[in-house]
Amino acid sequence: MWRILLFVILLTAPPTALRAQEAWETCSGEPGAAGPVLSDCRPLDGVIDPQGRELWLRARVQRPTGDDPVALYVVGAASSEAWLNGQKLGTNGRPGGSKAAETPGRYETALPIPERMWRPTDNRVVVRLSSFHGLVRLDNPVGAIMVAPYPWPSRTVPVAVAFLAAGTLFAAAFGFGVIYSLRRTGSSLALAALAGAAGLQAMLESLRALLPYAYPVHALRLVGVWGLTAAFAVLLVAYVVSRFWPQARRPVVVLAAVAVGATWLAPGFDLKTALTVMIGLGLSATITAVAVRRRLPGARPMLAYLGVFIAIGLAFPGWLVDLSYFLFAVGFVLPLLMAEVVRLGRADQAREAALTRAAARPNCLTVASSRGVQRAPLDDIVAIVGADDYVELRLTNGRRLLHAARLDRLEKELPASFLRVHRSVIANLTHVQGFERDGGRGRLLMDEGAPLPISRNRLPAVRDALEEPARLQAVG
Repeated sequence: MWRILLFVILLTAPPTALRAQEAWETCSGEPGAAGPVLSDCRPLDGVIDPQGRELWLRARVQRPTGDDPVALYVVGAASSEAWLNGQKLGTNGRPGGSKAAETPGRYETALPIPERMWRPTDNRVVVRLSSFHGLVRLDNPVGAIMVAPYPWPSRTVPVAVAFLAAGTLFAAAFGFGVIYSLRRTGSSLALAALAGAAGLQAMLESLRALLPYAYPVHALRLVGVWGLTAAFAVLLVAYVVSRFWPQARRPVVVLAAVAVGATWLAPGFDLKTALTVMIGLGLSATITAVAVRRRLPGARPMLAYLGVFIAIGLAFPGWLVDLSYFLFAVGFVLPLLMAEVVRLGRADQAREAALTRAAARPNCLTVASSRGVQRAPLDDIVAIVGADDYVELRLTNGRRLLHAARLDRLEKELPASFLRVHRSVIANLTHVQGFERDGGRGRLLMDEGAPLPISRNRLPAVRDALEEPARLQAVG
C-alpha cells in the first residue's frame, strides 16, 4: 500500500515536497573535505528553482518508520548532489556553477541512504542543485525532494493503462487511415490524425516510467505533450464542426487554433495541457449543443459524452492529462470507427447488388473501384493489365480504369475475342493491328496505345488466334 501512496505523492507532490521537520533553507555553499560548507542560510521563499544557477538547500529530516530501506528521491529538471549529516549520499549528473561545469543528470533519481548515516535525532540533509541545460524555462522545475522507502514504487498499472490506450488509439488511427484510402473523406482523415495524436501522447506520458532520461529531455517531452494535446483539441473541434455545422468550419477551426495557442501563456505545462483539453471539449460541446437544438442526428449522444468528460475534468483536474484524457479519446474514436466499418459494409453490399444487376449486360464489363461502380463497354476495352488484386482497363481514347478484380477471373468471364497473351495482359483481339517478332517472343501492335508483350509460352496460341487474314497483317 505504501508504494501506491508514494506513487500518488510523487505525481501530485508540490514543488517543495520533503519529509522534514523544518522548511527548506537556501544557503551559500561549497564542497568541503568533511562535507559541504554552508553559510548565510535563510528560509526558502517560493519554489525550488535552480534554473540558470547553483542552489544549495538544507533541511532537517526524519527517518520513515518501518524496517524497509529508505532513499532520498529527487525529481526535477536539475543535476543534483546530496549529503546526510555531512556524509555524501551520491550524485545525479554533476551540478556546477556554469553550463560548462555542469553534467546533466536524470530527471528522476533515488539515492539510497545507508542505516549507519542516521542519527537518533537532528538529521540534516543538504542538496546541491543546478540546471543550466534546460531547453525551456519551467515554472516548477523541481517536482519533489523527499525521503521515502526504497525502491521506487512500481508503475506497472499506470504504464499498462497508457500502453493499452496507445495501442487502441493507434489501431483506430490505422483503421481510419484505411477508410480514408477507400473513401477519401475528410472526416476519416481527421479522426485518423486525432487518434494518432492521442496515441503518441499516451506514449510520451509513459516515457518517464520507461526510460531514465536526462533532465533536458523533460522539457522536450512536456512541449511534445502540449503540442499533441493542442493538435487533438483542434482536430476534435474540426471533426465536430464538419459534422454538424460545415458552413462555419473555417472560422470555428481558426478560433479553436487561436484559443489553444493562447494556452502557451498559462503557467506550468500541466495547466497548459489541461486548458487545451478543456478548450477542445468546450468548443465541441457548444457546437454539438447547437446541433441538438437543430435536432440533427447523432448530436444528443455526442453532447452527452462530451458533457460527461467536461464534468470529470472539472471535478478531477489532476486526472485529466494523465488518465481521463486517454479514456475520453478511446471512447470517442472507437464507436465512430465501428460506425464507419458498418457503413462500409453496407456500401459493399450495395456495390455487390449493383454488380449482380449489371452482370446481365454481356456487352459491358462492370467495373468496381473506390469511387463506385460503372460499366465499360467491351468494344471500348483495348487491353487489361493485371496488378495484384487490381487490374487496369486500357480503353479507347486513352482512358484508363482501375477494377477490383483478378486477371484469372476475368479471363474466364470475358468472351473469346479477349485472349491472355501474357501472364499479366489480356488483349482485345478486335483492336489488334499487327504482330511483330522480338527475338523468341513477340509483340501485339494495337490500334491505340503501346504494343503489348507476348510471353514465349503463349506465342503459339496467339498465332493460332490471329491466323485470320482479315484480322491480322503480319509484320516481319
